[in-house]
Amino acid sequence: RNLGNAGAVIRLAAGFGATGVVTTGTLDPWHPTVVRGGAGLHFATVVERLEVAGLPPGPLFALDPEGEDIRGLELPDDALLAFGSERSGLTPELRARADRLVALPMRPQVSSYNLATSVAMTLYHWSAGGGAPRVP
Repeated sequence: RNLGNAGAVIRLAAGFGATGVVTTGTLDPWHPTVVRGGAGLHFATVVERLEVAGLPPGPLFALDPEGEDIRGLELPDDALLAFGSERSGLTPELRARADRLVALPMRPQVSSYNLATSVAMTLYHWSAGGGAPRVP
């Protein structure tokens, strides 16, 4: 929902070497505010909007507070990572498409992280497991 947050996610994806960013809701990933938040990195990775049914193949790991702790998992390079909104979480359709629900570590007194923070933590976990390209 937050256009600036969506732009930050695109910057993170480009920086970590993720294949791309796909939105499945109503947010236009090419909205001028998203492009500004992405700091021009829309052209450094794939950015598009698709229906859940049109997502590319690969195991889908969906972030959800009820999922298993991400620290015990290795995310494969062909994984799709799904994030819901802070208010309502994953859509029922995206949750149904998920192969695994995974959770970020969070103290019980904290209700959620914002989208860009969740994406950054998840991509860092992926890169620490060897999934990101090495920077020379």
